Amino acid sequence: MSQDTIAAIATPPGAGGIGIIRLSGNKALSITETLTKSTLKVSSTHFRKFYDADDQQLDHGIVLYFKSPHSFTGEDVVELQGHGGVVLQDMLLSRVCELGARLAHAGEFSERAFHNDKLDLTQAEAIADLIESGSQAAARAAMRSLQGVFSHQIHTLVESIINLRAYVEAALDFAEEEIDFLAESDIQLKIQEIIDSNLYILTEAEKGRILNEGMTLAIAGRPNAGKSSLLNYLAGYDAAIVTDIEGTTRDVIREHIALKGVPVKIIDTAGLRDSTDPIEQEGIKRAWHEIEKADVVLLLIDASKGYSAEDEKIEARLSEAHLLRLYTKSDLINAKQKKTITECLISTKNGEGIDDVIELLTKNYADYNQNQSTFIARKRHVEALKASLTSLHHAKSIFEQTQSGELMAEDLRFSQQALNQITGEFTTEDLLGKIFSSFCVGK
Repeated sequence: MSQDTIAAIATPPGAGGIGIIRLSGNKALSITETLTKSTLKVSSTHFRKFYDADDQQLDHGIVLYFKSPHSFTGEDVVELQGHGGVVLQDMLLSRVCELGARLAHAGEFSERAFHNDKLDLTQAEAIADLIESGSQAAARAAMRSLQGVFSHQIHTLVESIINLRAYVEAALDFAEEEIDFLAESDIQLKIQEIIDSNLYILTEAEKGRILNEGMTLAIAGRPNAGKSSLLNYLAGYDAAIVTDIEGTTRDVIREHIALKGVPVKIIDTAGLRDSTDPIEQEGIKRAWHEIEKADVVLLLIDASKGYSAEDEKIEARLSEAHLLRLYTKSDLINAKQKKTITECLISTKNGEGIDDVIELLTKNYADYNQNQSTFIARKRHVEALKASLTSLHHAKSIFEQTQSGELMAEDLRFSQQALNQITGEFTTEDLLGKIFSSFCVGK
C-alpha cells in the first residue's frame, strides 16, 4: 500500500458555511504545521490561520489532529475545517499538495482503514452505503453493518467451519487408528447446524441487499391481464399505454418508485403467449429475461376469464419462492365469483386489494417494521453466501454417501474461502480496487 500522504475535500462541492479538507499519512502533521505556522497537540481542537507560500492568509478555521493509530485510517490524520467556498477549498487543497500531499483517489481513506485493520471490508462498504441510503431502514441497516453486526455473524460462521475442518482433518491424521472418529462423531449434526446458520445469514443478507439496491418487481402474465394498468396505478401516472387490444406492450417498461420507504424498480413486460409476430417474439424474449432476474414476480390473471392452461404454463417456469399470484379486474366479477378466489384479488379501477399486495411486498423491509438484526448487504455478499451454502450442502452429501472426511474437508475449505471474501480476509486486489473506486472522494 502507498505510503504517500493523501488529501481530499471531504464535504460536498458547492458553497457552504464549512468546508473540510482531510489529510492522512506520515506527513499530515508537518504539512499542517507549515500551513498554519504553529504546532498541534494530539486530539485537541485548534483555531488556526491558513497561509499560502507567500505568507498571505488563505483562510482560517478549526484544525483537528489524530495521531496514528488512533484515527479513522490508522495513520496520522488531520482535518482542516475552513469556509465552504469552492475557490477557497481549491486554494487550500492546492497549498496542502504543494507542501507534500497528493490528491486522494476515490475511497482511498476507507481503503487505508481496511488495510490498517481499522475496518473489515463489510464495514468499509457500509460507510458508502450509509452515505447513499435511500430510506430510514437502509440507513439503520447500514449503521448496523458499520458497527460490525454483519461481520460478527460471518466470523462466527467461519469459526464454526474452522472447528469442523480441524476435527475432520485431525481424524484423517489418525486414519490408521482402530477408532473411527468420523463415524462415531456427531459430525452430521454439526454440519447441519452450520448450514442452518449460513441459510439464516443469507436470508438476512437478501433483505439487506434489497434495502440497499432496491427490490426488482416484474409484472408478468398473458396479454390484457392488466399489467400496464397495475404499473400505472403504482407509479401514480400513465407510464404505459393501456388499451383493450392484446399485445399493446411490446418492450420492457421500467419505473422507479418507493413503497412504504422501500425502493422498488417495477418492470412491466410484454404479454406472454405463443406468437408468430417477430417483434412480439422479441418482446416476449426480453420479458422472460427480466422475469428470471427479478426479486419478486407478480403473475397477473384476469379474474373475469379465470385461471387457464396458458397461465399454468407460465407459472410452471416461475420460482415459487419469488412468485405472487394476483387476480385482476375484480370490478368485473360479482360477489359470488369473488368467493371462489383464494389468492389476492385486485382492481386498478377502484384500488381494491392493492394495499394488501403492497403490505405483502414490503412487510420484511418497510421502515416501520424494521427489526434490530437486519444489516445492509450487497449482491457480492449474497453470491458469496450462496457459494458457501452450496459447498456445505455438497460436503454433507459427500459425507453421507461415502463417509469420506477427505472430500468433505475440501468442500469445507471452499465454503470458508467464499465467506472470507465477504470480510476481505481472502480478496483479490482487483476486487478491492473495484469496491473502493465506487466510494466518494474524501471517504
